[in-house]
Amino acid sequence: MTRQQLKNSGKLIKKSCIPKNDVTEEQVGKIEQGKFLEERNVMCYIACIYSMTQVIKNNKLSYEAVIKQVDLMFPPDMKDAVKAAAEKCKDVGKKYKDVCEASYWTAKCMYDHDPKNFVFP
Repeated sequence: MTRQQLKNSGKLIKKSCIPKNDVTEEQVGKIEQGKFLEERNVMCYIACIYSMTQVIKNNKLSYEAVIKQVDLMFPPDMKDAVKAAAEKCKDVGKKYKDVCEASYWTAKCMYDHDPKNFVFP
């Protein structure tokens, strides 16, 4: 997939996760640009996105599942960079028992590591 196709596929997931987590486009629309609001419903929205992209297993983020999804979904020119961000951030979520917090801080870590290659619906 191209980056644009990847973003387009995220739109359907976003439409499902916004109402499930009682967030607005204003709250979550700029996550990809690094605007992470430290609010519970935003954290759970990020977990919803990760859950629907099948990178949450047994209520925890799965590094192996992230790598698998990157291989399946990301354009070739982004794969190595996104995998490097995932590798750097794979233990961030382990600090949190709550899947919403773990997802939020992992996503933020991945953005901080490589904003140019961070894609989030």
